[in-house]
Amino acid sequence: MKIGVLLPTFRESTRDALDAARHAADVGLDGVFAYDHLWPMGSPERPSFAPFPLLARVAEDNPRLLVGPLVARIGLVAPRVLVEQFRSLALVAEGRVLAPLGTGDKLSEAENLAYGIPVLPADERRAQLRDVARALRGEMDVWMGAGAAATNDVAREVGVTLNFWNKPADIVAAEAVRGPVNWAGNPREDLETQLDELRDAGATWAVFAPTLDVERAAAWRRGSLTSQ
Repeated sequence: MKIGVLLPTFRESTRDALDAARHAADVGLDGVFAYDHLWPMGSPERPSFAPFPLLARVAEDNPRLLVGPLVARIGLVAPRVLVEQFRSLALVAEGRVLAPLGTGDKLSEAENLAYGIPVLPADERRAQLRDVARALRGEMDVWMGAGAAATNDVAREVGVTLNFWNKPADIVAAEAVRGPVNWAGNPREDLETQLDELRDAGATWAVFAPTLDVERAAAWRRGSLTSQ
């Protein structure tokens, strides 16, 4: 199981994110990710860096790391534009771009509305999700944010990986029988046990919030490789 970490992008400067990416690379994590939000959830007064330009810089500085947004939200830009954002990132990080996608939800609607971006009905967002996933599949590893059963079915139809946010390992394991699964969310105090549970559930990636103790995660990763 590969391990990644989300970068601290809700800041006034990119310095913390660039330092965190460098640290993740130095200790041996597999990848780094960036939120795709116009502001931190529920805090419109705070800043947020756009994921694709930041990840391009990170990829150039750290040629071993895989990079991707978590998740790129359908509806913030046109589907064709979103596809080209991923392809442009791949020009900087060839073979190292991951494409996690999501439809967004009620919690992120305010970001759209504040900028005059329509919030499409769920079925239209899922149709765009399907189109973007099909366009990128074969060029890079595509993930879909797990949610409603209809969204999960789209992932299985297209043949991409479902990514669960902060769900228990047993839920991940139940879906793993249908196809590939990943997990993302917050680290627990018993991090090593959490990683064991996610690995045993069949997750191919575990991606953690910026509060992750990357040294502990990297030590677990090295140990899991040694035991194989």
